[in-house]
Amino acid sequence: MNRSPSAAAPRTELTLRGLVLGVVITVLFTAANVFFGLKAGLTFATSIPAAVISMALLRGFRDSTIQENNIVQTVASAAGTLSSIIFVLPGLVMVGWWTGFPYWESFLICALGGILGVMYSIPLRRALVTGSDLPYPEGVACAEVLKVGSGDVDDAGVEESRAGLRAVVWGSIVSAAFAVVVATKLFASDVASYFRVNDRGGVSGFDFNLSMALFAVGHLVGLWVGVAMLLGAVIGWGWGVPHFSALAGTLTGNAADIAQSTWSHQVRFLGAGTIGVAAIWTLLKLVRPVASGLASAMAASKVRKAGRGATLPRVEQDIPIGLVAIITVASFVPIAWLFGHFSIASGLGDHMALLIVGGLVYCVVMSFFVSAVCGYMAGLIGSSNSPLSGIGILVVIGAALLLVFGIKPMLATNNDKGLVAFALFVTSVVFTVAAIANNNLQDLKTGQLVDATPSKQQWALVVGVLAGAAVIPPVLDLLNHAYGFAGAPGADPSKALAAPQAGLISALAQGVIQHNIDWSLIEIGAGIGVALIVIDAVLRRATGDKAHLSPLAVGLGIYLPTSATLMVVVGALAGAVYDRRAERSARPESAKQLGVLLASGMIVGEGLIGVLIAAIVAFSGKDAPLALVGGDFAHAAVWIGGVAFIAVVFAMYRWIERTGRRTFG
Repeated sequence: MNRSPSAAAPRTELTLRGLVLGVVITVLFTAANVFFGLKAGLTFATSIPAAVISMALLRGFRDSTIQENNIVQTVASAAGTLSSIIFVLPGLVMVGWWTGFPYWESFLICALGGILGVMYSIPLRRALVTGSDLPYPEGVACAEVLKVGSGDVDDAGVEESRAGLRAVVWGSIVSAAFAVVVATKLFASDVASYFRVNDRGGVSGFDFNLSMALFAVGHLVGLWVGVAMLLGAVIGWGWGVPHFSALAGTLTGNAADIAQSTWSHQVRFLGAGTIGVAAIWTLLKLVRPVASGLASAMAASKVRKAGRGATLPRVEQDIPIGLVAIITVASFVPIAWLFGHFSIASGLGDHMALLIVGGLVYCVVMSFFVSAVCGYMAGLIGSSNSPLSGIGILVVIGAALLLVFGIKPMLATNNDKGLVAFALFVTSVVFTVAAIANNNLQDLKTGQLVDATPSKQQWALVVGVLAGAAVIPPVLDLLNHAYGFAGAPGADPSKALAAPQAGLISALAQGVIQHNIDWSLIEIGAGIGVALIVIDAVLRRATGDKAHLSPLAVGLGIYLPTSATLMVVVGALAGAVYDRRAERSARPESAKQLGVLLASGMIVGEGLIGVLIAAIVAFSGKDAPLALVGGDFAHAAVWIGGVAFIAVVFAMYRWIERTGRRTFG
């Protein structure tokens, strides 16, 4: 029998077995997330599937508790956000600075930035978790899963936990099997079409990627985020691509090539402007709660120093703020060494001292502010939808501008490439800090709801950061060798991974430093962002927050390719239909949670098999080593794959709906 939190004996919380299980899950989920993020530009939250796996495996231990399972999901949650470094780091390969991913440099960026993210989140916890009414949808959902599967549960609770595990496992198996068939070329990977829309050379198109993982992401982000992404796709491909391709007046050539070129070189910068404005707006709304959180953290520190630390409630026991300061300063020492080492390697060694000091100051200031922005957005719409991409855009533009005004005038010779690389390097550190701070706040919300100790969660996340940092560099190297990244020197466009955020961020760094960026496009996107902020505010007020139109999600819809957005929209619509049907069950929220677990499993399965297929590609030297048919089967594969996709998704939803009825009545 599991102990309750109020039991007199010490409860099981931060244990070796929990940490080991969390590390194993972190390694697997990180690999899946890295592949999926490079392919589609989106990563998925790993907390809920990790919690379900933990409860199923630790149930056999008599002293396991809800808090121990919470530690496992906290460790594993690092896989969902630390892998977001792929939104920046591949840019160093794309600009031709790296040909691979140096292990220790890549590891230190992830590990040190992640540890700083944990430290930064501690004062933010009071501002954005305990002293806030933000909903934290993923954190609350994870807490509900833990409550059902842990603690003093009856047979019904055990069966509910088992049903959740089956949803994750079968979702993984089915999506992995579908991905394998796609790799054989019997099913097409996508349904795409590009066409001319007017006689002035305007083109457009669409691309529905037959990816169960993308579909599942749509289910997780929800209806209104899906609607916002659809609006972004309409703006980008219904107006932007036809408009700018017509202005270019290119009447000859392949419609697909013209459309992709127009989107890549012009339309996605509209999305950058929209995302940037959305991030700035969020930052402005955070000034007061962040200041309040810092004041609260200092007050708690005074209580500890007065010898009354034990009087603090368990849910207020963070890592002491003094120790936070020591760890923060200690982390910046090797970061300073990294900046110095990189400045020498980039040919900027004569200005190493200025680059180190400037880079550190920029990291300290920007890391805290972007952590606050991302934490707020995680609380509002979930970690999966937090504006990490938009934050990366703002950070790299800021870093590039500082280098242009502070370093470039002092260079005797033109070294734009070295400046671009240094801007990306600094951005990668800030980005990692923001990613983990964003993630940790979601976990701390879960902990608050299950009576966990914040300090133990914070130490657990440090372990998860180190585990994720260890596996990211080799996985990136493997995928780079097998596929390459779109736009990188020598990469084969037909098989290169899109890595859309890394491509955009590196293009912005190059544009600012080389003075060839079209600011008018970003200004138009910013104007769209302002209009969307107004529309969102009006919509929320008119509907009592039941309907909203996230400017961030619209911006993502503009600058991500349709191969990464349209299937997400389909998944969001299907998820809304499933949730509406779940409302008819005896326990609607539990039935909806089964859908969330099924979707999480679908993402994990496709992500892991994607890494495995990448390994086969890399070691075989063939572009499609699993192919069973040739190119002449491509047309039939589109129809067969499309019909099979619809049938499999329909069958999975029917199965999970029936499972819910049997389990919950």
